[in-house]
Amino acid sequence: MKAKQRLADIKVMTGDQIEQEILNLKKEQFNLRFQRATGQLENTARVREVRRDIARLRTVAAQQVAKK
Repeated sequence: MKAKQRLADIKVMTGDQIEQEILNLKKEQFNLRFQRATGQLENTARVREVRRDIARLRTVAAQQVAKK
């Protein structure tokens, strides 16, 4: 599992890298929801981390678009 995304790491990413990372996190989020529904989820805190990482990435992407 990945650790929480750091803002400094995200800010140096390109727009395409951010979009790819969002896609990966959305897939992980789906899998976590599926695990929770079937009672197999061990790390319940990861659901919250993934949701916040997605929001963090989207915020930086919006800021990058606003700069241009």
